[in-house]
Amino acid sequence: MPQRRATLVWPAVATCMAAAILVSLGVWQLHRLAWKEGLIAAIETRANAAPQPLPPVAEWPQLRPEDYEYRHVTATGTFEHGEETLVFRASGGSAGKEPGYHVLTPLRLKSGGYVIVNRGFVPLDRKDQSSRLAGLIQGETEVTGLMREPEARNFFTPADDPAAGTYFTRDPGLLAKHFALAPAAPFSIDADGTQLPGGWPKGGATERDLSNNHLSYALTWFGLAITLFGVFAAFAWQRR
Repeated sequence: MPQRRATLVWPAVATCMAAAILVSLGVWQLHRLAWKEGLIAAIETRANAAPQPLPPVAEWPQLRPEDYEYRHVTATGTFEHGEETLVFRASGGSAGKEPGYHVLTPLRLKSGGYVIVNRGFVPLDRKDQSSRLAGLIQGETEVTGLMREPEARNFFTPADDPAAGTYFTRDPGLLAKHFALAPAAPFSIDADGTQLPGGWPKGGATERDLSNNHLSYALTWFGLAITLFGVFAAFAWQRR
C-alpha cells in the first residue's frame, strides 16, 4: 500500500499545479469580465449623452483615447470633398450587410484645424462620388457624431496604399499626412445617422456591440480544472 501511495505523489503534484494554472486563468477572465462590463457601460454613457463641443485644437496633443473614445460631440466646418477617402469594409453593419466602403472626408473646422469625419457607409456601386452627388454637402455645416481613436490593424489587415487611394484602416494620422492637413486631429468622428440628401452615405455606422465572452471563458477554465481533478481521482481509484 505505501508503494502504491508513493506512485500517486508526482501525479498528484502535477495535477495540483495544472489545476492551479487553470483556476488562475479562470480568475483572470473574471477580472477581464468586470473590466469589459465597465468599458461597455462607459461607452453607452458617452455615446448616449448629449453632444458636447469638439475639444479645441490646443487640447488635441494631450488627449488620450481612453478619455475620448465614443464621446458624443458636435463640430462646425466645411467638408473638403476633393480629398475624400474610401476605407473598404466587408460589411456595412447596421448600414448594410453587403461589402462597401466607409467614406472619410476632412472637415475644415470653423475654429481652425481639420478633423477626419467618417460620414458613413456606401455599397460598392456607390463608390464613385458621381453616384451620390446629392450627399456632397457644400458650405458650412454642423456634424454630430462619436469621437474615435485610430483603428488598430492586425496581422491579417492588408497594408494601406495612399498613393493608390486604397485603405483598409481608419487612420486619421495617415490621411492627414497624405493630404498635408495641419493642424489635424489625432482622432476621427463617426457621423451619426442623420439622413443625408440622396440617402448616401448612410451615417450611424459605428459598431458599439463589443464582444463579451469572458464569463464563458472563465467557466471553461474552471470546468477544465474540475475535470482534471476528476481524472486524477479516477486514476487514483484504479491504482488502489
